[in-house]
Amino acid sequence: MKLLIFGKNGQLGWELQRALAPLGEIISVDSDSTDYCGNFLDPAGVAETVRQVKPDVIFNASAHTAVDKAESERDLALLINATSVESIATEADKLGAWLVHYSTDYVFDGSGERPWCENDQVGPLNVYGETKLLGEQAAARCSRHLIFRTSWVYSSRGNNFIKTMLKLGQQREQLSVIDDQIGAPTGAELLADCSAHAIRIAFAKPELAGLYHLVAKGATSWFEFAEFIFSQANESGVTLALKHLEPVPTSSYPTAATRPHNSRLNTSKFEEAFNLTLPSWQHGVKRMIAEILPLHIQNS
Repeated sequence: MKLLIFGKNGQLGWELQRALAPLGEIISVDSDSTDYCGNFLDPAGVAETVRQVKPDVIFNASAHTAVDKAESERDLALLINATSVESIATEADKLGAWLVHYSTDYVFDGSGERPWCENDQVGPLNVYGETKLLGEQAAARCSRHLIFRTSWVYSSRGNNFIKTMLKLGQQREQLSVIDDQIGAPTGAELLADCSAHAIRIAFAKPELAGLYHLVAKGATSWFEFAEFIFSQANESGVTLALKHLEPVPTSSYPTAATRPHNSRLNTSKFEEAFNLTLPSWQHGVKRMIAEILPLHIQNS
């Protein structure tokens, strides 16, 4: 099996290279690659990469993820999140290849408290969500597709909420964190491992092509997420300056892009289709914190 990964240097792309290694030959590209074009600012270039590589499976881990900047960069977000995806999907379909594409809970309007199902009405609140929804529709142009909606992605590589909280917790005595946005912190490692498992199954069962929700089990607020991070740090001996953590509403932090309050995703369809039981969000966060804490202890 020949596998092509777009976005190799991101949190998910990095983990995909590890998780997919046992499945066959991997060719990984990013915007700065020289052997093949991995730049999503060049739809024709990434389409040519697919034609040249002739992969059996394409994993698209590239995206414009700067949610607030997307409000003033709609054309750029559209180009990266949808137009180039369509170019890849078109070429993949011609080859009879599979396309694995990643989307977001931001395609929903964030209303209510019930976890969203795959067939629920979409209604993005911001440009990022709009362009990611168009990206889903573009990816589906490849008849053999797996589209995974996920949320609150983190990893030991790159910047994310966990690292930010640990840093601020060592520097400040007081912090305010939003408590009315609810979702599931999901490790890039989990996404990559589940993707590897799913494509292996789907390759033999083309009828499994479709859209799935893929997040860790359970849900939490950003405030409760921060509490959990600091409790793990304390248990591991990290010296924190933090004395008071205050829950605040979203309105306390005005942003260019409107965020959904309810980012819960129902994963029953994925678990049943691929015979997996997804772990709790705490499981992955504990592992990630244990991996990066030595650096924070050293710097404390």
